[in-house]
Amino acid sequence: MTLMHYLCKVLASRTPDLLEFHKDLVSMEAASKIQLKSLAEEMQAIIKGLEKVKQELAASENDGPVSETFRKTLKEFVGTAETEVSSVTHLYSIAGRNADALALYFGEDPAKCPFEQVTATLLNFVRMFRKAHEENHKQAELEKKKAQKEAEMENAKGISLTKKGGKSES
Repeated sequence: MTLMHYLCKVLASRTPDLLEFHKDLVSMEAASKIQLKSLAEEMQAIIKGLEKVKQELAASENDGPVSETFRKTLKEFVGTAETEVSSVTHLYSIAGRNADALALYFGEDPAKCPFEQVTATLLNFVRMFRKAHEENHKQAELEKKKAQKEAEMENAKGISLTKKGGKSES
């Protein structure tokens, strides 16, 4: 029996509701695949791309009436894109704060233990916990069946002894 098996056994006997904690972490698998550094790089690329579009818009101001439709369309795009980029930047900031808070919650320094490592460790813990719980359940079933067979064997011995005892008396 490992420490994880023991933990599962204690939880099963004292607070069985906690055995289902993994149901609160259904997104852990997906979260463990997120690379915050890659997201940051992609965000920077989007911001730089938007800046290039703004530069193109500014350069087209000198083109005169030939590119008026182009400028109008580009202005609309830039307005929408700026709003979207601002929204994504805000969401990334929230995700970063939440990732740091998660690391701190588990006693890790976010600077030394990146989000990817925290989620991978949690996912591994959840998998090991569930496996240990299943193994404990199977072991309990085997022990129950073994006890049943032993009881049947004892009953069979008792019946056999009663029959033998009955024959010798007659």
